[in-house]
Amino acid sequence: MRYFKLTIAYDGTDFHGWQNQPNKPTIQGAITTVLHRLTQERMVLHCAGRTDAGVHALGQVAHFQTRSGLGASEFQRACNALLPPSIRIVAAEEVGPTFHSRYDALGKTYRYRIYRGRVLPPTHWRYVLHYPYPLDEARMAEAAARYVGVHDFASFAASTGSEEDDRERETLREIFSAEVRRAADPEELHFTVRGKSFLRYMVRKMTGTLLDIGRGKLQPADIDRLYALRDRSKSGPTVPPQGLWMVEVAYPEPWRITAPPSVS
Repeated sequence: MRYFKLTIAYDGTDFHGWQNQPNKPTIQGAITTVLHRLTQERMVLHCAGRTDAGVHALGQVAHFQTRSGLGASEFQRACNALLPPSIRIVAAEEVGPTFHSRYDALGKTYRYRIYRGRVLPPTHWRYVLHYPYPLDEARMAEAAARYVGVHDFASFAASTGSEEDDRERETLREIFSAEVRRAADPEELHFTVRGKSFLRYMVRKMTGTLLDIGRGKLQPADIDRLYALRDRSKSGPTVPPQGLWMVEVAYPEPWRITAPPSVS
């Protein structure tokens, strides 16, 4: 058995998220279908973190195992020839059997893009939130810094759909860095956050809360109050998915195959 790691970029606009769903186009489904075509094997494609419908990725990571004789570069070329142009395999490598794209991840980086210009260019509407209204960006930056550290993010997560599950789930998360700053395109404001793992809709709720702070509806110090409240109705709105990008997944070391030692 051989093991492969894929780094994947995609435009999530026309997909119902990462995870397979019956009769709906998904990123996982599209790639699994192509891998089955290439290997004639049933595939289980694991990823670093599921993205929701409409969310994009620059550096999603996934892995699979196969008995195929194809090499990493051959899988990359063949997948890109057969996948829709909205999904690209940007890198492929053979790894050892212990690699796991989710459990071995040291951290994930997400970015939410907000377009501040008065008129949204037609080339941007699928990839940003358009917000041309007044915002106190300095206060938003101050508030973003309060996300850093280990906190209870219950106020910043979507419901599981079950009150019992909501009460019992672990909502402590560690955020390594969080910042709000203008992008190279001065019309864009970016909220970039890096952490070990995230709850569902967490980054989108964090962004919505920052927008409420920028509007003056909340104050930066309210971030600490929201941790204590553990009430998602008190935080900002869940912003739309199209502005959210999975930028990068970090791992502790290169998981490459190494040749066994020679026997003399």
